[in-house]
Amino acid sequence: MLTSTVCAAVSAAGLGIALLTAYRKRFLAAARIAAWSLIPVGLVMTGIIDWVTDLVFKPSVWAGFGVLALSALLFTVTRAAAGRRGGTRKERREAAAAARGDAALPAPAAPSIGPARTAEPPKNRGTRASGGEREDFSDIEAILKKHGI
Repeated sequence: MLTSTVCAAVSAAGLGIALLTAYRKRFLAAARIAAWSLIPVGLVMTGIIDWVTDLVFKPSVWAGFGVLALSALLFTVTRAAAGRRGGTRKERREAAAAARGDAALPAPAAPSIGPARTAEPPKNRGTRASGGEREDFSDIEAILKKHGI
């Protein structure tokens, strides 16, 4: 009830200012002022003002916003904690088994695309091979040398 009265008073004041502006022969500005001053009355007539006042002045609505904020905070904290712990429970279990050296939990097999290879001894990384791993990084080394790194 009070909000309806306030909106009606604001609209009446705006229409009064629009009439004074039109009296000064500034009709375009007067029409704009009249348009802005009719908005509060239109909002009261559609019921939007009552909805907004119920939203703003009810403590249960603010308690609901607090519960939603708490929920979002819990989601954020648990997401951050899961990121620090290493992901899913299965991944942590496999990492712990690998650290202990247990063979009880087999490592997941990587999907094989081509034929299976036999185990080869690792190459000496310190020497330059004619077609090995060192050539793959030659362009990167050139870029780093260019920038003085």
